[in-house]
Amino acid sequence: MSASRIGLFAALAILGALFLAQWLSLARRRELRERATWSDLLIGLVTNFGDGLGIGSYATTTALYKFRGRPSDELIPGTLTVGSVTVGIAETVIFVTLITVDPKLLLAMVASASAGAWLGAGIVSRMQRRAIQLFMGAALLIAAVFLVMGNLGTFPVGGAALSLSGWRFAAAVVTNFIFGALSTIGIGWYAPTMVVLALLGFNLRAAFPIMMGSGGIMLPVAGLRFLRSRRFAWGPSLGIATAGVVGVLIAAFLVKKLPMRTLSWLVAVVVAYAAIAMLRSARKISHPGQIKGAEYESHRA
Repeated sequence: MSASRIGLFAALAILGALFLAQWLSLARRRELRERATWSDLLIGLVTNFGDGLGIGSYATTTALYKFRGRPSDELIPGTLTVGSVTVGIAETVIFVTLITVDPKLLLAMVASASAGAWLGAGIVSRMQRRAIQLFMGAALLIAAVFLVMGNLGTFPVGGAALSLSGWRFAAAVVTNFIFGALSTIGIGWYAPTMVVLALLGFNLRAAFPIMMGSGGIMLPVAGLRFLRSRRFAWGPSLGIATAGVVGVLIAAFLVKKLPMRTLSWLVAVVVAYAAIAMLRSARKISHPGQIKGAEYESHRA
């Protein structure tokens, strides 16, 4: 095993242990405990099955949360991040082990995405409900556009390069920082990362360890900040953390042939629905006084 992989896995183990310790510390507080429901587990399984295939899970999970009506919108970014930590660690180990990529580029992009996620989580954890709705609605629309581009054949096809240098290297690292920050407001980084790397002539298969490695490191980094702010839903995040790993393992080891074009169009429709629903919610709620009765009580809790 190369030194870069050893270093990456060591950082993964340290961050994972820190996150787990903080999670268990919160779990000891009775008022924060909430069991994952069957729907929480099913959502985690299905959406992260798609995540293991490179489709991503943030947009689809958000869509299903919106359809179900819980958790509340301001808790969705933290729930996605906190719940996806175990999924990101599993994906990193699997894809970094299976696919070879330039170690310098891998480590640089993982570090930049983690820095972006730390900055983004610090901002999002202090944002108001309506601001989160607006940002997430716009982010989901962007994700839907990327999916439609791919389905129509306008998605960049990439190249054969397994490493980047010069301005291409710098462009990849800087954009990954931006994608890391945007991930904390509900936009997945898979599609944007693949677009950028493809435009730079990179081999798209080799993009998988970069995408997964970035997630494996930046998710616990951002997740620690959400744990400290307690701006997440315990039960739904637990559903992602447990069943999501199972979904990733199925995608990585058992499923090799799927009608990906049909699945991608379905995901695009679901993502568009989530974006519209989020923006409509932001439009209806311009200030807390517009939320009445039990709905207001649930949102302010």
